[in-house]
Amino acid sequence: MSNLVPVEIIENKIVIIRGQKVMLDRDLAELYGVETKYLNRQVRRNQKRFPPEFMFQLSEKERDELVTIWHRFNTMKHASSLPYAFTEYGAVMLASILNSERAVRFSIYIVKAFIKLRQVLANNEFIEKKLNKIEGKVKKHGAEIQSLTRAIKFLLLPPEKPKRLMGFRVDRD
Repeated sequence: MSNLVPVEIIENKIVIIRGQKVMLDRDLAELYGVETKYLNRQVRRNQKRFPPEFMFQLSEKERDELVTIWHRFNTMKHASSLPYAFTEYGAVMLASILNSERAVRFSIYIVKAFIKLRQVLANNEFIEKKLNKIEGKVKKHGAEIQSLTRAIKFLLLPPEKPKRLMGFRVDRD
């Protein structure tokens, strides 16, 4: 891996688990240039620095789901331990306990990737709200347009010719 890592590479390592954007311990270890077991050992030694909103361990079901969806996680299929997931804050905290130049440098890239992803999601939410608003207006106007169209079609129908009466007509005075 080169000295400069594009934010896009890091973005591809961010996954959503339990409704949170996280990175797995193995991906962070790769970026920080350490072994996963060393990274996890440092986390265990500094547990107070990693509250649940910074880090959590995946369940077997979550791990199996990741392995099924992402081919890059196939090596986790038969792993004896469950991986840890780190939020943006957990990734930065990791850099502080690993205390290496590379970890500090990559923590900046990771924060930038999380921020960029947050902005993309915010833009998507804004666009979705606008589309819903437009859709509501279209539905309202659509009903009005349909009503107008039916009225116009009714007016375009040729007038019915009066039917000829059969039989005798009697005038009464």
